Amino acid sequence: MQTGLIRHRIFDELRDAIMSCALQPGSELREGELAQQYGVSKSPIRDALQKLEFEGLVQIASRQGHRVVPISVGDAHDILDLRETLEQAAVKKVVAEAVNKDLESLNKFRVADMATLRSFAAYNRDFHAEICRLAGNARQSAVMQSLMDNYERLCIVSLSSRRQQAAAMAAALKDHNDIIDALQARDGRKAARLSGKHIRKSQSQIMRGLNSRTVVR
Repeated sequence: MQTGLIRHRIFDELRDAIMSCALQPGSELREGELAQQYGVSKSPIRDALQKLEFEGLVQIASRQGHRVVPISVGDAHDILDLRETLEQAAVKKVVAEAVNKDLESLNKFRVADMATLRSFAAYNRDFHAEICRLAGNARQSAVMQSLMDNYERLCIVSLSSRRQQAAAMAAALKDHNDIIDALQARDGRKAARLSGKHIRKSQSQIMRGLNSRTVVR
């Protein structure tokens, strides 16, 4: 396998393990152990860890290695507060400026794959990033995608049972449909209100779960 493909594969697999919490927040990551696990030299491992550090998913823990960035209640508040700020501005701009065709395109988000929390998380990330994209701000859309990646980890850690996950996914899908209805009706005030309510509901649910987990600082 070509060196570039190996590096890309190692990065993708490590990132996926972190995002799915297969590698728990706070887990130690040692180059030698990872190289042995993946059957490669330390070089692609080191390259992947540097990229993950740049993304804010790992941090240097000691001279011997890295660790998965722990989840803190404070970080969770920051992520959710920033998400609400970005989306409140975005929905108002979408109502004012988006063309009808773009608003109709949101209908593809009226259904979602709820087989697993991870499949729903991909849908969820795309939905919220699309709202920012329709607002005409590519950078804001990129920031939202990054926030939703971190939000996925929060959900996986805080929603420990399948029953909790199923209830959260069903509630979120209903909220998304209500938000789409308001956007397509060009009711900016209602869309902003529903968006804020949706995020605050998620925040309350996540905080309850995080406060009961030992992997959270």
